Amino acid sequence: MSMEKIKKGDTVKVIAGKDKDKESKVIAVDKKNGRVYVEGVNMVTKHTKPSAANQNGGIVHQEGPIDASNVMYVHKGKATRVGIKMDGDKKVRYAKSTGEVID
Repeated sequence: MSMEKIKKGDTVKVIAGKDKDKESKVIAVDKKNGRVYVEGVNMVTKHTKPSAANQNGGIVHQEGPIDASNVMYVHKGKATRVGIKMDGDKKVRYAKSTGEVID
């Protein structure tokens, strides 16, 4: 999947895996590995040592990455595929269900 289709800040719906049907916001995109981090999805437990940032250390719950192919962009409350087309001399994303330009 082309990684320019899902961007940080997009609202997405998870379509596969243990968190299927959850809708949330993308907090990070890993273009190199084709993975996305979605708020509240694929929560993992990490054991941390004490550091300057975290004085006590301990157990931290954070989002794990999920494959970009397992999420769909949400446009006007419905999950839709995203396409890319030329608008003049500029590439734009558009919702394939409605044909409307996203950004």
